[in-house]
Amino acid sequence: MRSTRIFSIALLAVFALAGCMVSDTRPLAKVDAVQAKTQIAEAELLDVAIHEFDPGIPTAIAEDTEALDKKRIYPEVRKAESRLLATRLKSTLESSGQWGAVRVVPASVKFVDVIVNGRIVDSTGVHLALEIEAIDAAGRAWITKKTYSGEADVGTYKTDAALRARDPFQNVYAQIANDLVAARDKLDAAQRSELRQVARLRFARDLAPQAFAGYLTKGADGLTHLARLPAADDPAVARIDKIRERDTALIDTIDGYNAGFSDKLFDSYGGFRRTSRDAIDREEKTKSQARTRTVLGAAAVLAGIFAKANCSPTDYACQRLESAARTAAAVGGVAAVMSGIKKYSDAKVAAQEVKELATSFQNEATAQVVEVEGRTLKLTGTAEERYREWRKLLAGIYQEETSGTAGATTNP
Repeated sequence: MRSTRIFSIALLAVFALAGCMVSDTRPLAKVDAVQAKTQIAEAELLDVAIHEFDPGIPTAIAEDTEALDKKRIYPEVRKAESRLLATRLKSTLESSGQWGAVRVVPASVKFVDVIVNGRIVDSTGVHLALEIEAIDAAGRAWITKKTYSGEADVGTYKTDAALRARDPFQNVYAQIANDLVAARDKLDAAQRSELRQVARLRFARDLAPQAFAGYLTKGADGLTHLARLPAADDPAVARIDKIRERDTALIDTIDGYNAGFSDKLFDSYGGFRRTSRDAIDREEKTKSQARTRTVLGAAAVLAGIFAKANCSPTDYACQRLESAARTAAAVGGVAAVMSGIKKYSDAKVAAQEVKELATSFQNEATAQVVEVEGRTLKLTGTAEERYREWRKLLAGIYQEETSGTAGATTNP
């Protein structure tokens, strides 16, 4: 029976489509950052600079709002997440007790024991993917553009308290933290201590290339190593260390603003993620229902059209009933197809809801203004420019102090 076969094939297609839409809502097994079991010696306690993440907005569609919407990329939200997500990683590293100072800083901050760079590959209330790389002051790669991804732990979305207690994607940050610890543990105590000295002397060489050129060397392994250490009472070193303290103070200030930015948006961003997840879930379910109704409706129409005639040529009553049945099948099938189309329309409404939620968050996120060295700036890009200006100012301070001139540069 052709109609039966058509309907059976349609049902198989429906089941296949439904199978693709199964959503696992069970709480995820928790991954925690490895905690330090003993106190780490000061000489081996490495500082970490986490550069503000790349928002991951594809250049090819950066100006195409419709294409960005389809990928659920909302540029202003991504720009805010470049600091928010970096700050979540920072909190994970700090809580492990494995590191010295951990800061979220502009990309031009370079002379730190370990630097972590990140790019947002995907970020919704359902899924997070980050591409991470980490390199130390000697140029040694710890993590090479590795993608860390995970689904949201739905248990964290149940209450506001649960959302504050644990990030929905804490597993992702913990995995990154654990890989950093594993990479550090491959270095012995002497290598860790050398890293701290290399970072210090690279900072000095950047400010005074001629005075500090001979302290570092490039090894056969392509890494930067100590050639020799300056004398402990070298006045040039004392001046550099003093300037580095000022630089660290400004970096701490920028990091503090990033932390404050994250704290201020903590609840609203958590709410955005949770509601975004609900809207995406509704959208996916609606699409599934639309596909099911459309396929079943089409199958009913085909079955009505191609149904085999079972009445004899002279049995007009039977033929009338059969014709009515075919018409009913076709009408019902068309109605199911139209219902499916309506469901697709509902899905678009749900997708628009996600966009509106993102826009609402964007309006709050872009209003953050801070003060650095008496200047007003927004941490959406100008922090990078300000830090570059600061680096030039530091070079001027060093030249002023070594040449004995005064008044050329204002001491911040």
